[in-house]
Amino acid sequence: MEIVITLVAAALLIALGTRLIHRLNAQHDARIAAHHFSDPYPSLSRPPGHNNPRPPERTADRRPTGTWP
Repeated sequence: MEIVITLVAAALLIALGTRLIHRLNAQHDARIAAHHFSDPYPSLSRPPGHNNPRPPERTADRRPTGTWP
């Protein structure tokens, strides 16, 4: 009888843990969906010729940063 009670308690804890994880994942997905960070595929969502708003930077124009000699 004690084994049955132990198994039922373990199954109940597993079910409650699964439900908790499912709810936390749903909350996280809702938070992510509420914020629009950027276009997932910018080349597909922008018209041709409008994918790069500024000219590309040349490697000669780059300046080193930091204190490394």
